[in-house]
Amino acid sequence: MLKIKLITLSLLLIGGTAQANDEALIQKGQYLATASDCTACHTAEQGQPFAGGKAIDSPVGQIIATNITPSTTAGIGTYTEQQFADALRKGIRADGARLYPAMPYTAYATLTDDDVHALYAYFMSAVKPVDRATEQTHLPFPLNLRVSLFFWNALFLNAPGYTPDTTKSAAWNRGRYLVDGAAHCSTCHTPRGFLMQEKTREAFTGAQVGAWYAPNITANATTGIGEWSQQDLVTYLKTGRLAGKAQAAGSMAEAITHSFQYLSEDDLAAIAEYMRSVGDKGAPASGVSRFQQGTAANGTAFRGDPLSTPDIHAGARLYSGNCASCHGTHAQGTKDAFYPSLFHNSATADENPSNLIATILFGVQRHTAEGDVYMPPFGAQPNAINPLDDQQIATLSNWILQRYGNADVTVSPEQVAEIRRGGPASPLVMMAQAGTGIGALLVVVLIIIGWRRRRR
Repeated sequence: MLKIKLITLSLLLIGGTAQANDEALIQKGQYLATASDCTACHTAEQGQPFAGGKAIDSPVGQIIATNITPSTTAGIGTYTEQQFADALRKGIRADGARLYPAMPYTAYATLTDDDVHALYAYFMSAVKPVDRATEQTHLPFPLNLRVSLFFWNALFLNAPGYTPDTTKSAAWNRGRYLVDGAAHCSTCHTPRGFLMQEKTREAFTGAQVGAWYAPNITANATTGIGEWSQQDLVTYLKTGRLAGKAQAAGSMAEAITHSFQYLSEDDLAAIAEYMRSVGDKGAPASGVSRFQQGTAANGTAFRGDPLSTPDIHAGARLYSGNCASCHGTHAQGTKDAFYPSLFHNSATADENPSNLIATILFGVQRHTAEGDVYMPPFGAQPNAINPLDDQQIATLSNWILQRYGNADVTVSPEQVAEIRRGGPASPLVMMAQAGTGIGALLVVVLIIIGWRRRRR
């Protein structure tokens, strides 16, 4: 009888240990899913978690994020762990079709087998299935032929896994693993080549991402964030702002809201340590950084002046009517920096004005432990308070740049229209279509030549 009780007790202990191990594995997977910012793309506004349906702007057209809940009819519920790993690290769906690299599988290829296993456990066991299919992605011909991605992957996809650098610290390696893998920082911050591949030699030096510009985040003090301390970078990743320097908006605000603020202090410190070691070889060694440009100025002293043609005070009037109530009459912001100053501000001092234009057009929305940050959109959006047209936004942008930012930069109404449409389009679509047409024409010509030879 005692023997039976001992066996029963042993089985209970083993079962309890197994359950604890499973829970620990799922928690690890949840943390990795947060670090990978899966929510930002795979959860539509007001949608259910990971149910997909969000339209993601890309230079070649909109890509619809898929349902990655464990639904067996609309999601990934039938995926084996190997199929899940292949989708995550190779960009291959369970049906063999290729994923577009808007899904950053080129970065997730860095993930280890153990981390992929944890992610699989989390998505299959802890995510609620949503039995609702998403719309299909419809890119223009020939980019709608996913088979072409076989050749793209052969050129630009690295083998799965991560090899530590034994000459560096454990924290540095952890930071590099997160930056290159789960956090997929280079996906946005690295310029793209003709075939939309990352230019690895220019890693983290800045790139256009739809309507927004992901700035240089190398350790160069002039072009990048080299003047930031390690704690500055940790603070920015947790809160989305660094007073007198930068504020997160667009996709970076989403990354702060859904991902970075939830990472452990050790992981944030590791990311900061690694990024502070990444240089920009092509940048000048000295100069004024984008965080130091501009000064306070009285730009609203126009009251009582007669209107002229053209109205030389149009920018000041637009600023006074739309911006001054929050950012101040001298663009100084508030003392607590909740409303930032418009000088010593990366959005107004960068050589690329996209972020200034996009901020005015689309506003800012960010949620952290500090609370909600919201700036209303002033473009022609459904919830815009005071919609401004392209000419007005160009006039306002130029007025701000001349007084508070990089005075060498000018904004045209055409640039505003382009950002309003979602950012610059890639010439790849047109050239691919032209190449396909030329190829088809050559085939026809060869067929005709062969037919005539046979006739002779």
